[in-house]
Amino acid sequence: MTLTRWPTRLWLVRHGQSAGNVARDLAHATGEHRIALDTRDVDVPLSELGCAQAEALGRWFARGEGNGRPDVILTSPYLRARETARHFRDAGGADPQETICVDERLREKEFGILDGLTTAGIRAIQPEQAEFRRLLGKFYHRPPGGESWCDVIFRLRSLMDTVSLHHAGRDVMIVAHQVVVLCLRYIIENLTEAEILAIDASGDVANCSITEYVHDPAAGKDGGLTLIRYNVTAPVDEDPAAETTSAPDAMVAARG
Repeated sequence: MTLTRWPTRLWLVRHGQSAGNVARDLAHATGEHRIALDTRDVDVPLSELGCAQAEALGRWFARGEGNGRPDVILTSPYLRARETARHFRDAGGADPQETICVDERLREKEFGILDGLTTAGIRAIQPEQAEFRRLLGKFYHRPPGGESWCDVIFRLRSLMDTVSLHHAGRDVMIVAHQVVVLCLRYIIENLTEAEILAIDASGDVANCSITEYVHDPAAGKDGGLTLIRYNVTAPVDEDPAAETTSAPDAMVAARG
């Protein structure tokens, strides 16, 4: 008998709406160059709606619509992700005794000197970086003090090795950020730069949406993970206490 090195099922979840999402929307609507936040990105909490979204997701899993429940929950250390995981679990999405494991490799992409700038702000305050980004593209551009998508992918490859080593054959949920969800798709599905950027360009990853993989023993020599749904918003759409949102995080300065 061949032992799998993959989780039986893997769910990727973007955190619920955060106070940073709300501040970013306001800054863009009013044409500001900077997003009005007086706290570190790591400490930005969920909004009231974000809490409701995470609880809606937990209730959806509790009703059996998530194809089981996770017995491993891994989360970004950022407060909005940790709160999402906790609200999800406490609403019935996982066993109430399930430990939520923080892994720093799941943190948000770091934006360095572009932290807190809107798209207009980057052009006005950091025009050289705006030009570098245009020339290099978002996949390879690394702002001073920050990360490129490739840098995020590098740490996530290490994260997936840990998942394979310690959580093979289990049902695993990862709660993190938009860029993390996209970069994990890139790794798991062996996508190209063009393919993952096309997925990104098609629309934002919604808050508390589900991206789900299942182990397929027939995929390759020792099996693999097969995508069965991406960016599914049914858990929030179907809950009267919540509504779907998909704005980028406050520190995600530019989309194009």
